[in-house]
Amino acid sequence: MKIYLTAVIKSKEEHRAEVLEVLQNMVKETVKEEANELYTLHQGIEDKNQFVFYEIWKSEEGLAQHNQQPYIQAFGALVDEKLQEKPQIILTHLI
Repeated sequence: MKIYLTAVIKSKEEHRAEVLEVLQNMVKETVKEEANELYTLHQGIEDKNQFVFYEIWKSEEGLAQHNQQPYIQAFGALVDEKLQEKPQIILTHLI
């Protein structure tokens, strides 16, 4: 069953450019993954420090494998220092 994922990421203002660079690299690499169907990155209009991913995964296993990739681990290393809070992750199924 497909997994639909929305992730909301809020960078600290002074780290926005660095966080954006890491997020854009995640897009570049993730779209190459076989289990990925959609992986888009958006930036807030009112809050430029807010980034939102919309993702579609073919399976839970594919998403789990994605989360082990080095570019995703590199993002994880930024969370405590460069983000305002932990990312909000919403997993859904299409109904």
